[in-house]
Amino acid sequence: MQRHLNLIKNEIEETEKRVFPRFPFSFLTFKSDRADQSDFVFEVVDISFTGMQLRLKFGTHEYETNDTISGVIHWKSASLNMKGSVKWISESRLGVHFDEQSDFEKEIHNFLSIDNVISCMRPLHAQASVVDLPSNLRFWLRADGPFEVFVWSHSDNELSKFQIITMEHFIEWEDGKGLKSGRVLSKRDLDTPLMSEDEFVFSIDQGFDLEKLSFAKRIVESVPTEYLTPEVKDFLLLKLGAN
Repeated sequence: MQRHLNLIKNEIEETEKRVFPRFPFSFLTFKSDRADQSDFVFEVVDISFTGMQLRLKFGTHEYETNDTISGVIHWKSASLNMKGSVKWISESRLGVHFDEQSDFEKEIHNFLSIDNVISCMRPLHAQASVVDLPSNLRFWLRADGPFEVFVWSHSDNELSKFQIITMEHFIEWEDGKGLKSGRVLSKRDLDTPLMSEDEFVFSIDQGFDLEKLSFAKRIVESVPTEYLTPEVKDFLLLKLGAN
């Protein structure tokens, strides 16, 4: 897992790569109301207040760039009616931009609220029989789509780093390097015979984005005590306050 230390620099912005394990199932899905697509269920790979990325695992969709798209996003007991347009297509993936509607902004903020995130969160580190965990990954919390917390340790079990991904936002603390924030630029599959992984590319902020930090802190504060030990939770909150 040392690949996630790779650094890329270019003239426009500083970007970094990270490789994370991928959980094979998601309860965050989209079902189109278009007649020729009604039998398909898309996985919502990424979502934000302005758009989402869909992936169709089985079958072939008929959407084309600039098509109108509408339907229902489901997340366990929550649902959200949406309308938008297809901005890009890459094989089984679609990039969708939500239409600006009078009530939709409030609805999408409610749908992606911290309460909803926490209600859908699962402690994947406690499900070793379902997923293969890297040996130095101590805690892995996931709430489907782009809501994940990774906590890593040194060989002596002292915490070495953590990452928090909330929609397109990225927060990381690493021992000896401190805290940084960024934005998700891209994500791609890195499947191998032994592991299902995703490679993320992040744009690193100049300075630090306090809005991203605040949202990450609120999620950690709301994590149930049975998902993180009190010591680890306090550690994360302490480091998130060290800006």
